[in-house]
Amino acid sequence: MAGDQGLKFGALGAKAVHLCVDAQRMFSEETDWHTPWLARILPNIERLAAAHPERTVFTRFVPIRSPKEGRGAWRRYYEHWPTMTFDALGPEMVDLVPSLKPYVPPAKVVDKLVYSPWMGPELDRMLEPEGIDTLVVTGGETDVCVLATILGAVDRGYRVIVACDAVCSSADQTYDAMMFLYQSRFGEQIETAPTDEILRAWTA
Repeated sequence: MAGDQGLKFGALGAKAVHLCVDAQRMFSEETDWHTPWLARILPNIERLAAAHPERTVFTRFVPIRSPKEGRGAWRRYYEHWPTMTFDALGPEMVDLVPSLKPYVPPAKVVDKLVYSPWMGPELDRMLEPEGIDTLVVTGGETDVCVLATILGAVDRGYRVIVACDAVCSSADQTYDAMMFLYQSRFGEQIETAPTDEILRAWTA
């Protein structure tokens, strides 16, 4: 599989967190943002959540209610995607996919209005008091919200591990391009490894 580089910096311990990006119904079901790959990677997300539910955080992308609430380019964005506003979708489509909901709690949920979960204070406030130093990133999409999540984590100095068989894109080409980017440009800050290897290395 593209992106299967392996762990380079040793085992994971009690200061690691599984950060799952936007595994929501709006992406798993038949909407204009349907991501077919999500069904393929979901079993590996479930394995990581089941192994460490108390160390799992799910992010949820929450659309604005209507295009007129959009600011700047976001208004144009939602004018292009009017069926994907909160009012058009309904609150149930913003929820996590059904198979992940049983992990909450002890898993936690962080909502966000943009691609990055770091724009608001909630995620930082959740991780910093626990002394978290490692993030295992799963979810979608590899070239949009996952990318924003990873770069924000790199900026904050986290050890970032991308579970290469537990992230997805809408196209093979962009998935492969992102894995190449992570490995070739961020080799000291981002590791890419399959779920099996991550679970074996997560010792606490």
